[in-house]
Parts: sequence; structure tokens; C-alpha cells
Amino acid sequence: MPNDGSSSSTSAWPTARFQFDVRWGDGTVMHFQEISGLETETQVIEYRHGNSPVFAAMKMPGLVKYGNVTLKKGSAPASAQTTAWFNAVRTNTVQRATVTIRLLDERGAPAMVCTLAKAWPRKLTGTDLNPTGDQWALETIEIAHEGMTLAQA
Repeated sequence: MPNDGSSSSTSAWPTARFQFDVRWGDGTVMHFQEISGLETETQVIEYRHGNSPVFAAMKMPGLVKYGNVTLKKGSAPASAQTTAWFNAVRTNTVQRATVTIRLLDERGAPAMVCTLAKAWPRKLTGTDLNPTGDQWALETIEIAHEGMTLAQA
């Protein structure tokens, strides 16, 4: 649908997913190549009381489960921030942080904001070393968290 200037034509197009940034709890902005694992699910509790005339269980919502979030970026000297955060886990001095992932529209304004509560680094993976490859050196950090909120900006 072409943009004819009406308000409905500008809101009908989905937001592109290639422009985003990540903000750590202290306000540090980091840029990643790829983010995956932004998911949440509610467990199902099946229950049937003894005198139910229906020969089937009822399904009720149970506990909420959050997936770990994986962030990939090019290895660079600036990646010392993620390494230091991960090293704090090994010494049991990790500071849990609020991590905000903002999906940006074509003007650079936030279109969607995903906030991860009490996040901490679970896994840090260095780049694969291959002398015959022609790819950038990428590092991966996987973070666990205790809650995710999603808001449209």
C-alpha cells in the first residue's frame, strides 16, 4: 500500500526490525548485530475436580516463564564492558541490571521498548577462529532475567 498521506497509510506498515539499541542499567548504550530470545510463556495447569460431569481437565494459567536473551555483536575493544559484567558472576559480585532493548523506526525514535528486569549474564561466547573464513569476529552474550515487559512507544 503506497503512502498517500493519510493517517491510515502511515500506520499500516510494520516497523522494520534492523534498527535497534540496547541500554544497560547505568545508561550505557550498546549496539548489537542480532538479538534473539525475546519470549515469554505461561505454563498451563490442568485440573479436574472429582465430581466434574465433564470427562476432561480444565486448563488454567500457571507460572510465567521467560526465555534467555541472546545478543551478538562484533568483537571490539569496547566489548570489555560485557566481559567485566560476566566476570562479576564468577566472583559472585554480579550486579543485576535493567536492560532495555529499543526497536527504532525509520526516524530513529523508539517504536517498541522491551525491558528485562534483574538481568545478569549467563553465558559469554567468544568468536570462532578460522583463518580461511571471511566473516567478522562475533561474540555472543546470553543473559537471564526475571521479567520482561513490552511496550509500544
